[in-house]
Amino acid sequence: MNILDKITRDKRIEVNLRKQLIPIKQLEQSVLFSKTAVSLVNNLKNSTSGIIAEHKRRSPSKQVINHDLNVFDVAKGYENAGVCGMSVLTDGKYFGGSLDDLLTARSNCNLPLLRKEFIIDSYQIIEAKAYGADVILLIAAILTKKEIKQFSELAKSLNLEVLLEVHNEEELHKSIMPSLDLLGVNNRNLKTFEVSLETSKQLSELIPNEFVKVSESGISSVEAIKTLKPFGYKGFLIGENFMKTNNAGESAKQFIKQINL
Repeated sequence: MNILDKITRDKRIEVNLRKQLIPIKQLEQSVLFSKTAVSLVNNLKNSTSGIIAEHKRRSPSKQVINHDLNVFDVAKGYENAGVCGMSVLTDGKYFGGSLDDLLTARSNCNLPLLRKEFIIDSYQIIEAKAYGADVILLIAAILTKKEIKQFSELAKSLNLEVLLEVHNEEELHKSIMPSLDLLGVNNRNLKTFEVSLETSKQLSELIPNEFVKVSESGISSVEAIKTLKPFGYKGFLIGENFMKTNNAGESAKQFIKQINL
């Protein structure tokens, strides 16, 4: 059983419990449910940097990254740095995140917010909307084609943008459909945790141009971004690189300055 299988198994238990605690009707009455979404797609298309900066306390591959930075400061810092969007990990068991992190980020910045989560149930999409997300993540490796279609169409009906993440050609082919906005290529091999930008390069030409291309994982240098831009990538998801410093916002700011030199 790889790490994704373990997370998914635990997520099903967690979501079933959450459904019992907070019914969908209650989520739909949230103040944020009627909020107009901020477009990550537009920001990325009009940006010279393409940075989507992440708030992540820990991960299964790196254990603790940073438990000292609070979401309030990180969200403000990222917005001041001029990032295109902010990714907020809401998984508790493996990443140390929560839906409260999403709420805190939403109340402190006007950036498009991506709910970074292992979505296996439509309930989580309604939850994302209720807690202030603008974009949801769907992971092809844990979903069937039918689920990707069902979940992405639900998200679109709620005016949420959809970032679909793939790891290989097989996942990409089963996933391409009109209800997606962004296609993300994860450079991390989930079996070995090894990271290679070659994954993004190889899959780039198979992604139709109507989708915004995003490269994820292992992007820790300006050189990596400059290498991937000619392959059509508009978005670059960066977490660890900023979060492992004492000031994530300032790190992002300096990073973006270097890209634009």
